[in-house]
Amino acid sequence: MTSSTEVPVKKIAGTRYARILTYPTFNEFKVKERVNELRKAGVTSLRFTGSSLIDGIPVLGKGCVGIVTQALLDGVPVALKIRRDDADRPSMINEAKLLRLANSVDVGPRLITATRDLLVMELFEGLPLFKWIDGFAKDMTVKKVLNDLLKSCFRLDSVGLDHGELSHAPKNVLVSQEGKACIVDFESASTIRRVANVTSLLQYFLFGRISRTIRASKLFPVKRAILGKLSRYKREPSVENFQTILDTLRLA
Repeated sequence: MTSSTEVPVKKIAGTRYARILTYPTFNEFKVKERVNELRKAGVTSLRFTGSSLIDGIPVLGKGCVGIVTQALLDGVPVALKIRRDDADRPSMINEAKLLRLANSVDVGPRLITATRDLLVMELFEGLPLFKWIDGFAKDMTVKKVLNDLLKSCFRLDSVGLDHGELSHAPKNVLVSQEGKACIVDFESASTIRRVANVTSLLQYFLFGRISRTIRASKLFPVKRAILGKLSRYKREPSVENFQTILDTLRLA
């Protein structure tokens, strides 16, 4: 079982956990600012648990833009993303906007609230895709997860939101032990570039690093034939062309 340390927001300043609030630097003034943001957002405690470590402190995730940790909001566990002090953007507001758009088509963890430096989201408890595949996946659950993910990707395509990182699905897709999948981390998403969610994810499954692990050639013997379907979908991402992909893979 993963150990967990809970630290009340009102007591975090002055502890070693405070550096998470302004990582990678440490600035007492900014710590106080972040504490005020947390309190205004309704966050009462931070929980330090997870497989990523920052100076020995466990967190759920560490990215180029933010640090993700557990937190408590009105007594309910949530996921908290804290903007890094060296992030390449001045705020989390645009990411919040993109996550709301994803949420509008029932994709991604539900955004609860956002401030300049924080995103408070629904906590989805799952493993990164590649770890789930190594530990829990069976042929039928792989098909179910791929089916669900492709449908999520199609919904993102339909609203013009490109995730941007689904060719690296291991770190941007979480899967529960029961096989429920969630696309996370919309920090690289865009409504400006051409959408490629369905094509990126499917190419990763069929031809990427995990294709051997899931025995894609056996599980999807028509995987070469799917390239023409993907090309047609890329030109015209319609419901009909998407359904053809599902039918060809026998996922429908």
